[in-house]
Amino acid sequence: MPMIDRQGRKITYLRVSVTDRCDLRCVYCMAEDTRFLPKAEVLTIEELDRLCRVFVRKGIRKIRLTGGEPLVRRNVMALIAGMGDLVADGSLDELTLTTNGTHLARHAEALAAAGMRRINVSLDTLDPVRFQGLTRWGRLDQVMNGIMAAKAAGLAVKINAVALKGVNEDEFDRLVDWCGRQVFDLCLIETMPLGEIHADRIDQYLPLSEVRARLERNWTLKATDYRTGGPARYVEVAETGRRLGFITPMSHNFCESCNRVRITCSGTLFPCLGQEEAIDLKQPLRSSESDLPLELAIDRAVDRKPEGHDFVIERDGVPTVHRPMSVTGG
Repeated sequence: MPMIDRQGRKITYLRVSVTDRCDLRCVYCMAEDTRFLPKAEVLTIEELDRLCRVFVRKGIRKIRLTGGEPLVRRNVMALIAGMGDLVADGSLDELTLTTNGTHLARHAEALAAAGMRRINVSLDTLDPVRFQGLTRWGRLDQVMNGIMAAKAAGLAVKINAVALKGVNEDEFDRLVDWCGRQVFDLCLIETMPLGEIHADRIDQYLPLSEVRARLERNWTLKATDYRTGGPARYVEVAETGRRLGFITPMSHNFCESCNRVRITCSGTLFPCLGQEEAIDLKQPLRSSESDLPLELAIDRAVDRKPEGHDFVIERDGVPTVHRPMSVTGG
């Protein structure tokens, strides 16, 4: 029986945050002094595997693993291998990963061997000094090594770049060119008002309508009906032959076609990234060997999935959703 919400949207896409921890502190994502969850509150790899399998039985066809940074989670490859088995037997159409790339060089071949075919890598700048400033202590060469290892392993790479006013808005042409030469797709993302980050969201926000207008001065952007199941709207860059996506939660929301729900590493199910309402799955997961209580809780969450999100960047800089992006994994 497929999961269908009150708006008639079929829920087929699950995003799973396997950890809230990250080895970077990107300035738009989390505060430098972020405190992470105690280990006892985080689902075990075995619990995450069980949870994902229940969702697959209920109609999920695509799973994306996120974080924090998912590859810092100990034994995460066991979960990836288990989900890869579901891809191999046809229970799951696709298993993907969003990563900052810092541990990708070590895991790229294993990801491909587990049945993963494409990944998203967060990379907001090609400038080493700017990269260190944006991530607070990251090294661009480490990420680049990971990206090239993924490419060598046969993984299709999509670069995700958050558009930040006055920070990286002079680099979008360079990113389009570099992705074209590397045979990568590129997706630009508007900053989202999630969590306290010790920065002013208004100062960061750059509408992608402005970015697209600037890009069209130098590139021919052709319409395409390409979709990945996520929120991005794509065009094809004629000069490179690669796709360019725009994720616009602020200037043009994508709620009408939302087919996604999200689980945090602590077992909280958020029907919507941009709303605070959530359903606890940890209690039914840990209190019963039967999956029935878990399935009933999932059904309640899907029934409560809102029509749209509440993302607003307020003039006082206070986020409309107070949990950090790293909690739900975007």
